[in-house]
Amino acid sequence: MAYKIPLFDLNYGQAEVDAAVEVIRSKWISTGPMNAELEEQFAEMLGAKHAVALASCTAALHLALKVLDLEEGDEVIVPSLTFVATVNAVRYVGATPVFCDIKGCDDLTIDPDQIEALITPRTKAVVVMHYAGFPCEMGRIVELCRRHRLELIEDAAHAPLSEYQGQKLGTIGRLGCFSFFSNKNVSTGEGGMLVTGSAEDHQRINLLRSHGMTTLSYERAKGHSTSYDVVELGYNYRLDDLRAALAVAQLNGLPADLAKRAALRQAYVDGLADLDGIVVPFRHNTEPVSNYIFPIVLKDADRQRRDQVRQGLSDAGVQTSVHYPAVHRFSIYEPFARNLPNTEYVADAGITLPFYSALKTEELLYVIDALKAALA
Repeated sequence: MAYKIPLFDLNYGQAEVDAAVEVIRSKWISTGPMNAELEEQFAEMLGAKHAVALASCTAALHLALKVLDLEEGDEVIVPSLTFVATVNAVRYVGATPVFCDIKGCDDLTIDPDQIEALITPRTKAVVVMHYAGFPCEMGRIVELCRRHRLELIEDAAHAPLSEYQGQKLGTIGRLGCFSFFSNKNVSTGEGGMLVTGSAEDHQRINLLRSHGMTTLSYERAKGHSTSYDVVELGYNYRLDDLRAALAVAQLNGLPADLAKRAALRQAYVDGLADLDGIVVPFRHNTEPVSNYIFPIVLKDADRQRRDQVRQGLSDAGVQTSVHYPAVHRFSIYEPFARNLPNTEYVADAGITLPFYSALKTEELLYVIDALKAALA
């Protein structure tokens, strides 16, 4: 059905059109100079030493875990309230995912107390996910990882330019993973980025993203190299220059986009302040964040009640979603499932409301009124 107010709307304009046309006219559309420009700009915006453009955030997560040289039987602590790719990447490298609960309805990020309780002699790494762009409690998590000699990977798919105590998310752990999927803050359809402060990791990731080859085709085409060696079993995880050009255009507009999102989030928070039947997560956050989505959690609800409210919103022409079904409940992850009461409650009672920078104030107020009616 066509919704009066969709969940998401792409923020493309003439800049993205011009960027794509310029690449087509250059007659080089695969990995090349636009990738290099994107990587340089992305690293600079985050204050990161190195950035590698990739085919997806899933590829970034896979390579982030790959460079840790994990083995079968090694354990990686992960959230369950996340997109399944966060956990799939652990299985790609043969490691065992250990699911960790979130802090609660007010804060949908991984719980440091639970992380510490789950550490065993087999634990080798922790993957955190900055839900909706809001930071995990990184001070405590970093300290835990240092004390137990664990590697820390940030799934920052939701969080371009989000911060924790003045430091950009994705640059706090050993490796940070970002998404350029079609509904993300930086949107190219598919695509992602991996950032790191390690020159060694950077060199290896560059090899792994392109079949383990020592030179790229663009370098050979331009005469910078005439041959190559294959030094490691790699993957085809490259980003093409068409998408890289779109990402550059999106990055140029990102600060303005985030400013609009911040204002819209505040309008939502203010408009929902007198509604007793819901919790607005991260209500008291003061950090600069990307505001990727706007989640709410129903009070004293279950999945049936949540679905009734969503249906009421749909009947009013408002599209909603659920971020996310709990990963540990999926059939493939039943062998690793454990009791995660906070995650399970939010997975059953959470609703994602429409949120994008072009959302008009009157549309936002319509969503709030429709929500109140659906709850009533």
